[in-house]
Amino acid sequence: MIGFDQDEYAIQAAELNFADLLQNGSNPRLKLVHDNFSHLKENLVELGYSDGIDGIYYDLGVSSPQFDQADRGFSYRFDARLDMRMDQSQELDAYKIVNTYDQKEIAKILFKFGDEKFSRQIARKIVEARSHQPIETTFQLVDIIKDAIPAYARRTGGHPAKKSFQALRVAVNHELEVLQTSLEEAIEMLKPGGRISVITFQSDEDKIVKRIFKKYSEVEVPRGMPVIPENLKPTLKLVNRKPIIASTEELENNNRSHSAKLRVAEKI
Repeated sequence: MIGFDQDEYAIQAAELNFADLLQNGSNPRLKLVHDNFSHLKENLVELGYSDGIDGIYYDLGVSSPQFDQADRGFSYRFDARLDMRMDQSQELDAYKIVNTYDQKEIAKILFKFGDEKFSRQIARKIVEARSHQPIETTFQLVDIIKDAIPAYARRTGGHPAKKSFQALRVAVNHELEVLQTSLEEAIEMLKPGGRISVITFQSDEDKIVKRIFKKYSEVEVPRGMPVIPENLKPTLKLVNRKPIIASTEELENNNRSHSAKLRVAEKI
């Protein structure tokens, strides 16, 4: 098994939890790659797997430990510096977006990646607030968002900052762009009979997975053609046409699985 993660903390945790699998002489059962999975093919080739892989599983988005580490700035529940970087070595963070991007660009991010219908009002309040002093912490941003959203909307639909924080996290980590790149490479590297499984936690991620799976599993055959040419045959077949979601029992034990959707496809 090869584990990819761009978060150094996740790699360190895996090294501790799976030490016995990593230290199996010259042929360890687990190899860890500290890199974004958009560099999937490059890393697999370097590790000696240029002939392909037998299967791949994606667990997308932010992890529970990342949410629960207050100093990472992912959560609106803890007061911390605005960060939200999964890869701590990258330059772009939530602080830079909130304090340097123009009002129109901030509104676009909030609407596109968070489906926040009050994106323009929030962006205007952010620019107004930072004109007096930098917005440095998560709680400062939460207060600004609350102030921008009408009272009736704050009383429904969960925490008022939820969508904005999601949008900023996605923008900071380029989550949707790297997902598409990685899926294309994974399908290329997958051996015939191998499966690709993707669990998503937001609608934009699921739309990308659904679109790419459809692209590789469907084929438009010209009318009257008796045999499908090899170059027109589909690459994948869908294992489940509708996404698998958490059962009632799982939801009772793990509330964070409520938005999870699992799609699976097999290489032909």
